Amino acid sequence: MKTGYTLIIALLLLACQSNTDIDINSENLLIGNWVNPSYENESITFQRAASLKKNAPGVSFQKNSVFIERTSGWCGTPPLTFYDEQGTWETQDSLILIINENFPGNFNWRIISLDNKQLIVKRELSEHEKDHQNLMTMFDEISTLSNSVLCTDSNEWNFTPYGAKACGGPQGFIAYSNQIDTTQFLQKVEPYTLAEKAYNVKWSIISTCDVPQEPTSIECQNGYPVLKY
Repeated sequence: MKTGYTLIIALLLLACQSNTDIDINSENLLIGNWVNPSYENESITFQRAASLKKNAPGVSFQKNSVFIERTSGWCGTPPLTFYDEQGTWETQDSLILIINENFPGNFNWRIISLDNKQLIVKRELSEHEKDHQNLMTMFDEISTLSNSVLCTDSNEWNFTPYGAKACGGPQGFIAYSNQIDTTQFLQKVEPYTLAEKAYNVKWSIISTCDVPQEPTSIECQNGYPVLKY
């Protein structure tokens, strides 16, 4: 009988201990100042502090969804000057979604570990970055086809508009050889253009409203097609 009571007490103690475990998804635990970032592979480890250091990198998550990053910018040449960039933050489970006013704009951190003293995060592509990466992959396929043939006779080359500026019109013009599968090439250009239009609308992209000038001819220079205006 004593064994039974001992087992029940042990289970109750384990249950109580489990209830005191820190949930890494707790916004209240994340709120505060995090300094001394150290980098290992793809993860960043921060230490909690009462305030951000004056001349050192760090981040601050505030209750009103304000995110502050103390940074010296992308230039690492001493002497470094630190300043604050402000944005907003929110969490979705263990993912921190950060929107900065300046470059790199939207980015995500996946929480690997979080307690009262330490925060470990891992960079994770945001939906915005994934959409942009998809556009770049599509354009790389177009560019690869365009550059798959050396330009030796300009009469064997043509050009077509590609992409979509947010303000309207194409991003520019790209040359292609009549020796490649031109149907396949143009079938890649069209969906890329439609995808960029959708990207511009989805992410409220801003562009200049000048219309790219249409080329008048193509010249071969050192094996590459050069658009002439």
